[in-house]
Amino acid sequence: MRFWAAWQFLTIIPAPRRREFVTQELGKSVAFFPVIGLVLGLVLLGLDRLMALFLPSFLINILLVAALAILTGALHLDGFIDTCDGLAAKKSTQARLKVMGDSRVGGFGVVGGSCLILCKFASLVALPQALRGTALVLMPVLSRWGMVGVISLFSAAKKQGMGWLLKREVNWKETTVATVFSVSVTLAFLGWWGAPVLGGLCLVVLGAAKSLCHIFGGLTGDMYGAICEFAEVAVLILFVTVGGLGGSGCLGSVLL
Repeated sequence: MRFWAAWQFLTIIPAPRRREFVTQELGKSVAFFPVIGLVLGLVLLGLDRLMALFLPSFLINILLVAALAILTGALHLDGFIDTCDGLAAKKSTQARLKVMGDSRVGGFGVVGGSCLILCKFASLVALPQALRGTALVLMPVLSRWGMVGVISLFSAAKKQGMGWLLKREVNWKETTVATVFSVSVTLAFLGWWGAPVLGGLCLVVLGAAKSLCHIFGGLTGDMYGAICEFAEVAVLILFVTVGGLGGSGCLGSVLL
């Protein structure tokens, strides 16, 4: 049931049986966030292979970015935009949090969201072909693992909202399950090249979370989404870097 709770929370893909989940179930479903990421990654891979039969690569990359936003209901993108608006507010911590809760989108949010989408698109364009399939699969897995990590490790900025509901139910068990799954999948696809990808992502995610905590006094649900989006871009850039270092030539037997 916790798997389906994560499914309904993180995607708009219809579940076999939809129902309302209690708070504890939703919080404990965090363990399955990377598993849902794998489902999303496989869908992206399938779309990429299908569209490659009749569309140019430039258009495919645009459609893949759009597809990921649609499949997730733009949940994390909305959090990223709200976080950008909060960062732009030259006010107290509480005032920043209030700005983030405003349903209206500010100028900084629009610019930040646009830059994020452009970074995803540019990273997809720059991906070596040999790494493309693996990057599409692992990007949603590792970004959602990063989200699990910051939920577990960092304090909440306020004791209300969806972020707090997730934070108060998560313990070492959910984090361990998510970590073992994510690391295992990454190493299965990348071999020892998975180590620098995992290490680089940890540095980026932890650095971003610590910076947000310093500014806001903790993290919120919007910030969890923002970190997930930031991690997606980081994973793609790390794959581009691995390709530039010659990793794509050493991974032929384990890549999709």
